Amino acid sequence: MADHATSSDPAVQRQLDRLWSLSPGADILGLERITELLKRIGNPHERLPPVLHVAGTNGKGSTCAFLRAAIEAAGYTTHVYSSPHLVRFNERIRLAGTLIEDAELAPLLEEVLDAGGDIGASFFEVTTAAAFLAFARTPADACIVEVGLGGRLDATNVIAQPIVTGIAQLGIDHERFLGTTIEDIAAEKAGIAKPQVPLVTMRYAPSVEARINAVARTAGAPVSPEGRNWFWAAEGDRLTYRDAAGKVQTPLPVLVGPHQPGNLALAIALLHHQKTLTIPPAAFVATAEHATWPARMQLLGDGPLTRQLPPGSEIWLDGGHNAAAGASVAEALRGVLDHRETDGAHMIVGMLSNKDPAGLLQPFAGLAKSFHAVPVGGHECHSADVLGAVARDLDMAPQSAETVEAALQAIAGDAKKPVTVMILGSLYLAGEVLAANGEAPA
Repeated sequence: MADHATSSDPAVQRQLDRLWSLSPGADILGLERITELLKRIGNPHERLPPVLHVAGTNGKGSTCAFLRAAIEAAGYTTHVYSSPHLVRFNERIRLAGTLIEDAELAPLLEEVLDAGGDIGASFFEVTTAAAFLAFARTPADACIVEVGLGGRLDATNVIAQPIVTGIAQLGIDHERFLGTTIEDIAAEKAGIAKPQVPLVTMRYAPSVEARINAVARTAGAPVSPEGRNWFWAAEGDRLTYRDAAGKVQTPLPVLVGPHQPGNLALAIALLHHQKTLTIPPAAFVATAEHATWPARMQLLGDGPLTRQLPPGSEIWLDGGHNAAAGASVAEALRGVLDHRETDGAHMIVGMLSNKDPAGLLQPFAGLAKSFHAVPVGGHECHSADVLGAVARDLDMAPQSAETVEAALQAIAGDAKKPVTVMILGSLYLAGEVLAANGEAPA
C-alpha cells in the first residue's frame, strides 16, 4: 500500500512531488536500493549515534515512545525515526527531541533525490536515507529507529551494530510481504538480529519463540525473552519490572490500554540490556507518567470534532488495523465504558483495502451502540458495503457516512446525553481526525 504525504511548505512539497514521480509508488522490500542510495550520500548510517532498533506488529511505536521518554528523562538527547506520519511528514524524523523543520527537510530530501533519483527507491527508502543523513549531521546521545515493515528486508536493517534490538507484540499483518503464519512473520521480524547485540523479546508461543531463537542463533545474537531473562507484573496502580540487574517500580503508564504496561516493560528491558546509556530508576518513573504516542487509544481534546457532540462526550482515537490491535483496543474500550457507566460506544471505522475487517472488529462485538463506515481519504479502502456486512454479522447496525464529521453529526442528532465514540481502523484515518480536530503531533 503506497504511502502518502503532502506539505503546506512549498519547498517541501516540491520534493515530495519529485519523490512520487521517481518512486515505484508501492511497498517494496530489499536492501539493494537503500544500500546503493546510502552509498551515494556518504553512508550516513555508519555515523549514527548509538542505535536502539525496534520491530513488531503492534506496540513498536509505543515502545519507541517509552524509550524516548526514558532516555530524555535521564538527561540524554535522542533522534527518533518512526512511520507512518499522522498529519505532517516531518513527524517521521525527530532530531535530538524536536521534529525536523521544513527549512531543513526540503534541502535534505532534495539532496537524497538528486543523488539517487535513478535508483527506483521507494518512498520509505528515500525517507530512511534522509533521516539517517539528518541524524548523522545532528549531535545526539542516542538514536531510536522503528522498523517500517517486517525487519529482515526493511530499509532500516542496514544498521550493522545497534546497541540493542527488540521485538514488540506479534500478530498477523502484511501477509503478502511477511508470510501467512505467525512463525514466518516472527522470523522476518527477528531478521534485525545482529552479531553479539542483545535481542530483547516479549513472551510468545513456544513455536514463535523457537523461530526467533533460530534466526538469532544464525545471526550470532543473544536473545533475552520475557519470562526467562526479564519479568514484569502490574499490581494495582504499579508496574514492577525485574531482571538480573535488579528491580524497577513505576506507576502504570498514562498511555491507555491493557497492552501498554507490557510495552513499557519492554522499553525498560531494552534499556537494561544495553551498556551505552545509563538510565536511573527515576527516569522510568517519569516515562510512565509522561510518555505520549498519538492515535493510540488517544482521548481527543477540545476541538472542532469534539464540539459536535453533547457536552461531556468523549471521542477516543486509535490507528489499530489488525486482529491483535482490535483485541487490545476493545479491552481498553471496555475499561472506558465501565468507567463512564454507559452501555456502548458509537463506532466510526475506516480501513485500507488490504486489511482484514473481520479480524479487527470481532473483539468489539457487543460494545457498539452504532457503527458508521467511512472512507479513508486518498487511499484504497474498504467500501461501506464491505465494512457494513462485517458489522451486521456482529449485530452492530451499520450505517455509512462520507466523512468522520458527517458520522459525528449523525451520532449527535440522535444523542440525548453524553456519548462515547471510538474511531479506528487506519493510521491514515487517525491523521485525518487529528488534523480536523486541531491536534497535529508536535
